[in-house]
Amino acid sequence: MRNYVFKRLLFLIPTLYVVVSLVFLLIHLVPGDPVDVILGERAMTADRERLRQELKLDRSLWVQHSYFISGLLKGDLGESLYDRKPVTQLIREKFPATFKLALFAMLVALSVGVPLGLVSAIWKDGGVDNGAMFLALFGISIPHFYLGPLLIMIFSIKLGWFPVSGDEGFLSLILPAFTLGTALAAILSRMTRASMLEVMKADYVRTARAKGLGEGKVLIKHAFRSALIPVVTIIGLQFGALLAGTVVTEKIFNWPGIGSLLLGGIERRDYPVVQGCVLTIAFTFIGVNMLTDFCYAMLDPRVKLGKEET
Repeated sequence: MRNYVFKRLLFLIPTLYVVVSLVFLLIHLVPGDPVDVILGERAMTADRERLRQELKLDRSLWVQHSYFISGLLKGDLGESLYDRKPVTQLIREKFPATFKLALFAMLVALSVGVPLGLVSAIWKDGGVDNGAMFLALFGISIPHFYLGPLLIMIFSIKLGWFPVSGDEGFLSLILPAFTLGTALAAILSRMTRASMLEVMKADYVRTARAKGLGEGKVLIKHAFRSALIPVVTIIGLQFGALLAGTVVTEKIFNWPGIGSLLLGGIERRDYPVVQGCVLTIAFTFIGVNMLTDFCYAMLDPRVKLGKEET
């Protein structure tokens, strides 16, 4: 276990370095000057040059990149170019809201997608199966930027059941979480159905039925547990995607999370903020994938960390 964790942490270092470097280069290649955003285009040349030197934007890209990497090794993501606050403080304030939204969206997807896929596999090719797969196709097809405003118009403006935007408590969380979790619920339902249908044909499932075990016990205790392994893979991969997907959803619902912070940083050419937000999302994504690997061993004893059982 120690060797496995050590290898994964070693792999984490070059991965994060590549992500940070790519984001650094791409954001600096985007047209626009943060000095113009802060002072305005009509500012005097002397003021512009003084601010550029103060923000160290007059240095070469390689020097700026070196400053950022050296600060990162010390746990310092730099200061926002716009409001001069530490980036770590801004992320610490915004990330809990994003994590809460992604976690609740995952709960919505699990509570809808897994039972729907299980029922579809049990009653394969029936009316329930066809209806469930139609809902799954609908969930995958409809984009967030359309579903979000549609839910706001129906449930917030017309019916008045939920707040239109912002974070005003639990009710404010329902619509953005449902918007974010719909596509994942559709993916999980199809994956659960396919995995269950494959496992139900396995020899040990037929043996369990031959021993006289009840159908419910066979499906839940034997088939469903094995069928969860590919589902856990999707959950681990998609949770990181949910964090990235919150950018659009947070914009629609004016949710005060890291997605709104990232978009604001891009609009203002606030390089440290953009780099810090993307690095946070990347680190969380990789961390969730590591936890997913550990879940394999709990669900299937045949899965070994770092080596195969002989």
